[in-house]
Amino acid sequence: MQRIPAKIRNKAKKIKLLLLDVDGVLTDGGIVMNDRGEEIKRFDVRDGHGIRLLLRAGIQIALITGRRSKVVSRRARDLGIRTVYQQVYNKLDVYQKIKRKSGLKDQEIAYVGDDIVDLPVLKRVGLAVTVRDAWAELKRQVHYVTATGGGRGAVREIVELLLKAQGRWKELTRRYYAS
Repeated sequence: MQRIPAKIRNKAKKIKLLLLDVDGVLTDGGIVMNDRGEEIKRFDVRDGHGIRLLLRAGIQIALITGRRSKVVSRRARDLGIRTVYQQVYNKLDVYQKIKRKSGLKDQEIAYVGDDIVDLPVLKRVGLAVTVRDAWAELKRQVHYVTATGGGRGAVREIVELLLKAQGRWKELTRRYYAS
């Protein structure tokens, strides 16, 4: 993991909710369809384990994606993510809804996106993140760019950043080191 500037660590300390785009963040952005038109997506297992660690730490997670996919619903269910918004055309409207329901402030929310449709939300959250292989212009608009690409461990990197900034990483991973 890259060295995290103090300014980013201070933002990460306040985060209570992590919002994730799916295509290009939890996946590499590719969409594979079989001959029956069924969608297939590739997810990184390290991202999944990171999500479980974050949930154990009491940090909420929600998915916001522009596409509708049974695969996304299944992956969210497998990981324990209860809040999933699919086929979203205006991510800012959904963000405002999530914020109202959660009672959280902008500075308590982080968002990870990879393209122009994510920009309105990224401009409002307390910690705006994009992945290494995101749209180039987006990288100039966020607080943090991951060292890894979407669907290749970027979410795990963000999880580690959050948990380490909040002083929870060692506690949550101690059992793995003790073996």
